[in-house]
Amino acid sequence: MRSATARSATTPFDEIPREDWARLSRQTPLPLSEEDVAKLRGLGDLSDLREVDEIYRPISRLLGIQVAAAQSLRHARGEFLDESLRRTPYVIGVAGSVAAGKSTTARLLRELMARWPETPRVQLVTTDGFLYPNDELERRGIMHRKGFPESYDRRALLRFVADVKSGLDRVEAPVYSHLVYDIVEHETVVVERPDVLILEGLNVLQPARPRRDGRIGLAVSDYFDFSVYVDARTEDVRRWYVDRFLRLKETAFADPQSYFRRYAELSDDDARATAHRIWDTINGPNLVENVLPTRGRADLVLRKGGDHQVHSVLLRRV
Repeated sequence: MRSATARSATTPFDEIPREDWARLSRQTPLPLSEEDVAKLRGLGDLSDLREVDEIYRPISRLLGIQVAAAQSLRHARGEFLDESLRRTPYVIGVAGSVAAGKSTTARLLRELMARWPETPRVQLVTTDGFLYPNDELERRGIMHRKGFPESYDRRALLRFVADVKSGLDRVEAPVYSHLVYDIVEHETVVVERPDVLILEGLNVLQPARPRRDGRIGLAVSDYFDFSVYVDARTEDVRRWYVDRFLRLKETAFADPQSYFRRYAELSDDDARATAHRIWDTINGPNLVENVLPTRGRADLVLRKGGDHQVHSVLLRRV
């Protein structure tokens, strides 16, 4: 593979253009069909089989190499310590803005990695389940800040990831419903010692916060073995969000049980204005203030163009 860019001392990443990254797919079989991709695609995400072939297939193979290296290191460390170290899940974080396509990225990686013989058990959990229930958000006066770091039960999320990484046989996570826009009571997703856990969410790469005593606590990302950030220009993500809102108005919002049922009756112009307002007051500020600053903490950054296609890959140097 030819050199993608000059190696700069001011960045820990190498930027690889799409055409160079796509060449790596020749070394990797593609275990998904067009029908598989269609089922996994998020609303408004334009990923197709070519995108999977050229972008996600090499990522899945790279992650397979990373998992094998981690297993080898664990074995070597066990021999050095003269003890048997329990195998623990390989944890991958996937971050990015609302409407950037991080959910599709996480689902594609789950499906691709689960088809490699080294990692047959791959589970995906989203951090939405660790949002405080609406009643609690209302009590705290931060319902309008839903999705911001303070709207999550960070202790519960940290405890969940720590328990998974420690190799517990069974760990439960809460379930969130986008239909009712709230946590589903008495419903959980069970994680049972997978080979790989993918944790997807807006704030999974947030650094640790200083504690009241001045010490620095733990961050969820401290338990990650690898992390991916789905990146795009803010103006493109804003447009994608508005387009998705208009499609939801005709689909999910029309469901009688939907929390957003009132938006289904809006005219297209009013719906567009509403989407712009929500973006400009909630999602946009959250992206700029909290999500985007974590991009540099990722191991791999997928840079998307205005057409939702990845145009380059930033890979952290080793």
